[in-house]
Amino acid sequence: MKTIQAYRFALDLTPGQERDVLAHAGAARVAYNWALARVKAVMDQRTAERSYGVPEVWLPPSLSWSLPGLRKAWNAAKADVAPWWGEVSKEAFNTGLDALARGLKNWADSRTGRRAGRPVGFPRFRSRRRTTPSVRFTTGAIRVEPDRMHVVLPRLGRLKLHESARKLARRLEAGTARIMSATVRRDGGRWHVSFTVEVERADRTPTRPRSVAGVDVGIRHLAVLSTGELIDNPRHLLAARQRMRSLGRALSRKTGPDRRTGRRASKRWERAAGRLGRAHTRVANLRRDGLHKLTTRLAATYGTVVVEDLNVTGMLRNRRLARHIADAGFAEICRQLAYKTSWNGGRLLTADRWYPSSKTCSGCGAVKTKLALHEREYTCQACGLVIDRDRNAALNLAALAAEFDMAGSGPVAARGADQKTRTRGQVASKREPGTASAGQTGTVPPQGRATDRALTTAH
Repeated sequence: MKTIQAYRFALDLTPGQERDVLAHAGAARVAYNWALARVKAVMDQRTAERSYGVPEVWLPPSLSWSLPGLRKAWNAAKADVAPWWGEVSKEAFNTGLDALARGLKNWADSRTGRRAGRPVGFPRFRSRRRTTPSVRFTTGAIRVEPDRMHVVLPRLGRLKLHESARKLARRLEAGTARIMSATVRRDGGRWHVSFTVEVERADRTPTRPRSVAGVDVGIRHLAVLSTGELIDNPRHLLAARQRMRSLGRALSRKTGPDRRTGRRASKRWERAAGRLGRAHTRVANLRRDGLHKLTTRLAATYGTVVVEDLNVTGMLRNRRLARHIADAGFAEICRQLAYKTSWNGGRLLTADRWYPSSKTCSGCGAVKTKLALHEREYTCQACGLVIDRDRNAALNLAALAAEFDMAGSGPVAARGADQKTRTRGQVASKREPGTASAGQTGTVPPQGRATDRALTTAH
């Protein structure tokens, strides 16, 4: 199975190499800002002349927003805009122009309805101080050295790695991987190189291919499995909060930049800002490491994993729980499970957003109309079952795998939901099997809306 995979390694750059990388990142920013200014100028000119009643055929020609069009315009003007263009790789300018082409396309697609999700704004100019330095190489000499502690990139030459690249080197030597691009980026005061690699992965089978695991994510426990396993929430942000407060107070006492007066930041402010940035980076790295270990274990163990389609954006509107929800990383868990289950030969099923997993009794199937947030134990009035709220939700999610299998070769198509929780019998009489094709992921239909679902999942 061929797939696109990323390999990320930390770099140990010398002062001279860091200056070269920053020069390439600056060249990408210059090309981006120049092209954006050119696009805005043409758009404003056409709008102004159109308001004067000038016919469309007489308007100035529009500038192509595609990468080839922007690259052609840049090549024609680079001698005047950037006389130093020969000192850096052409990939630096291509990085900035490609970013602008993507941004303009996303903005246009969002306005015309071709792009789902939240509205995308028009691209903005990039500042030297506020933009993350980054440059991407797609052509030229990109390779890992035989000692596996150095990489070679165009114009930058031989760069030392902070860690061994043996995992990538083994695949390259075996002929099961091909490097497509390399991106050098500075995160949290440290430089990293990320390789986008086309990998030929061997077919795998989960350790328990016939087992089903329902996963209910939350704050008290990061995940509760239908098997009874409880995964603790490490709360990395909460653990580092006191240190971040101290670093933030120390930063506020330094002389920082002021755009209104043109005042530049002091050296002490820059060092304090670096310490605060490294603290945030450490929290992000700890969270990323824990989520990868959890999702890798779930995908490699269970043949079927069932999760919920959570409205994380809506959940973050709760000001009391937003910090804890963001620290847990609910959306990241689902994203990682989506591709890791396919890598390991399993499948991921996603329950509908309004499926009342917490309100439904996992024993008899009775559905409660209301379930208060403070009720941490589910008590069924029909059969008398008393069970932990999150464990009950996980068991209901695991039971949905049977409905997926009964629907045939493809997943059951979701039919939407109203705003009232219905009983299981009422839903069963209205459900129709779908005809979607078979795949590694599926969507299980709703059984009514749990009105407190967004907040219940957060507990």
